[in-house]
Amino acid sequence: MDVVVMDLHMPRLDGPAAIGRLREVAPLARVLVLSTYHTDADIVAAVEAGAAGYLLKDAQRPELLAAVRATAAGQAVLAPPVAARLMGRVRHPETLAQRELELLTLVARGDTNRQAAAAMYVSEATVKAWLQLIFDKLGARDRASAVAEAYRRGLLT
Repeated sequence: MDVVVMDLHMPRLDGPAAIGRLREVAPLARVLVLSTYHTDADIVAAVEAGAAGYLLKDAQRPELLAAVRATAAGQAVLAPPVAARLMGRVRHPETLAQRELELLTLVARGDTNRQAAAAMYVSEATVKAWLQLIFDKLGARDRASAVAEAYRRGLLT
């Protein structure tokens, strides 16, 4: 089984978009993310795009090798801090991650998805995915109601 070890933040294509493209051209390959970024939004975007695992770049060589083997064997691999963040997200789904708040701030000032993507160095697809997460967490149906609800909750000032 092929395993691709990749970062999330790359110059031309962000990680979730790259994972999606890779799954199209090599559907049997498994992706193990190796990144310094471990915000809720980064983790969720990678997993939703199809990543089989997520390690942090401070992983030691034995941990990395074990993760590659486990990923090749079809197991999910998560660094302990990543697993803790995901568990916290499941326990408290209404909490917005820092990057989600950053995006909501851009939306509140009137940025389009394209402008927000450029400002945050992610793809428009990632912005759309994050917006859907924000809508779900806030019980909003669109951008305007998400911003209004965020102000109501004191998430935006």
